[in-house]
Amino acid sequence: MSERAVRGGAGGPAWVSSFPPQVGAGCRVLILGSVPSVRSLAAQQFYAHPHNLFWPFMGALFGAGPDLPYAERLARLHAAGVGLWDVLKHCERPGSLDSHIRRDSEVPNDIAGVLATHPTIAAIALNGGKAQQLFARHVAPALAPDRHAILALPSTSPANASLPRALKFERWSALQRWSKLPSEG
Repeated sequence: MSERAVRGGAGGPAWVSSFPPQVGAGCRVLILGSVPSVRSLAAQQFYAHPHNLFWPFMGALFGAGPDLPYAERLARLHAAGVGLWDVLKHCERPGSLDSHIRRDSEVPNDIAGVLATHPTIAAIALNGGKAQQLFARHVAPALAPDRHAILALPSTSPANASLPRALKFERWSALQRWSKLPSEG
């Protein structure tokens, strides 16, 4: 295994690294999580936990559901103008819970750089409260004000049971407004 998550034993501190950005040409909305979970790191895929609602939501919104091979899901998101990445490039975190990220270990990704090389990105969608906090702390201060719409969305993580699935999906449906695909209905 690479540097992605190897330091520390089970439950102990582990150095976690995010994946490269998945941003296609003409991307209109960039979805940012905090940092990959242990399950995602093992699978080398964004949102790999089978109980995470991310891929079922992407299936309903853009035809990029969990029943498709991972590469096809990414291709469909790219075709819809949707990109994926994480706020953090590296951090130390035992397990998968965002609440266990050690603040003094947080190293952000170069999101401003991705935004500069993809000027078509009009909106940034933040998957959950921790992604929102990390974005506000590490990324927002370096961005031009009012250049991008910021969408604060409820976490799709199975650890977030604060909202019913239908309400989460309703909030996530806002992505259609920003994508390349016409909204249904």
